[in-house]
Amino acid sequence: MTHLTRLVAALGIALATAAAAQAQDIKPRMIRFGYGLNKESNQGRAVELFAREVEKASGGKMKVRAIGAAALGSDIQMQQALIGGAQEMMVGSTATLVGITKEMAVWDTPFLFNNAREADAVLDGPVGQKVIDKLQEKGLVGLVYWENGFRNLTNNKQPVAKLEDLNGIKLRVMQNNVFLDSFKTLGANAVPLPFSELFTALETKAVDGQENPYNTILSSKFYEVQKYLTVTNHVYSPWIVLVSKKYWDGLTPAERNVLLTAARKSRDFERQDTRDEAAKALADLKAKGMQVNELSPAETARMRDRLTRVNASIASNVGMDLWNEVQAAVAKARGASGK
Repeated sequence: MTHLTRLVAALGIALATAAAAQAQDIKPRMIRFGYGLNKESNQGRAVELFAREVEKASGGKMKVRAIGAAALGSDIQMQQALIGGAQEMMVGSTATLVGITKEMAVWDTPFLFNNAREADAVLDGPVGQKVIDKLQEKGLVGLVYWENGFRNLTNNKQPVAKLEDLNGIKLRVMQNNVFLDSFKTLGANAVPLPFSELFTALETKAVDGQENPYNTILSSKFYEVQKYLTVTNHVYSPWIVLVSKKYWDGLTPAERNVLLTAARKSRDFERQDTRDEAAKALADLKAKGMQVNELSPAETARMRDRLTRVNASIASNVGMDLWNEVQAAVAKARGASGK
């Protein structure tokens, strides 16, 4: 029995020592985490959860200062701040990273995913990780993908029921060549603008329309300056949680683990929150007077066919190997879901 007691005591000491060593591996740190939407948005709620998880797992030593509403700049400005080491973390669109890491453009492929289940399987799988890993050589560390959601079209001119209805609509798109090429090919007059300037551009009629997930359309109050909403689901838009590589390289393995574990918890929370909110957001937008119509499968197919050239240029830009790996991963996810 004394042997067992000694063993238990030794084990207790070993565990306490390990915990103390772990605690020593975590230093007091303040992490500035920037994001584009407001605090009440799905993005804001998930950043707050991430901050709580980091503080809890680090015993209060690591603190996250969440800074929303693009107060630290646009996605592109924050990415540069991370690369330079002037800011520690952010969450933003994968689409605005294309100028830094060309492989990110694969997620901008129009009509790539049919549903969120396919997107989760591909983004969280080996090919999603392969694309994330490409960021490191450019000074960024990607932790996880969050969901922005399927993008849909709003405008002030007319309901978009068929491909031809897009002709001549001045449409704000992200500062990203795939979005520019896609909407030009579909007949719209595509205008690249940072998100922070979008509401004013719609209000002053500098642009006629825009495209974003329901949640963003609602939280940004675009219904105040837009009349028509067309359910197109034309692109599944991921967000990505990023850390400055300069900052990451200075962290201990224990500190990195705190951030990665919290990021995964925030991802699972954020996706569920976003999906719950999207269904409610669509109902809210209808209640606020937006005229909603759904693009028919036949018109979706026409748009997809029109975009064949855009898809070919995405494939050549990201590399045929990666393009084929993504297509194979989508096919596998689609097979697994029985569709």
